[in-house]
Amino acid sequence: MKKVKVVYDRDKCISAVTCANLNPELWEMSREDAKANLKGSKKEGDKWVLETELTRYLQMACEQCPADVIEIFDLETGEKLF
Repeated sequence: MKKVKVVYDRDKCISAVTCANLNPELWEMSREDAKANLKGSKKEGDKWVLETELTRYLQMACEQCPADVIEIFDLETGEKLF
């Protein structure tokens, strides 16, 4: 599987729950502010970042996010995939 870097702008999350429904292995909703949390991620600047393997569920979560706050990059080349 392809190794990727997920970059998530949590501040702009609108709590649509799409990511958590499609990819619960990586996403969960916060009980504190109802925004999504990217499990295992680390904060870099104003974004949350996680290196992981690309799955179709992760891709779907990115593509179907109504706020468009999830980006996926090829870990090796840095190319934006989604």
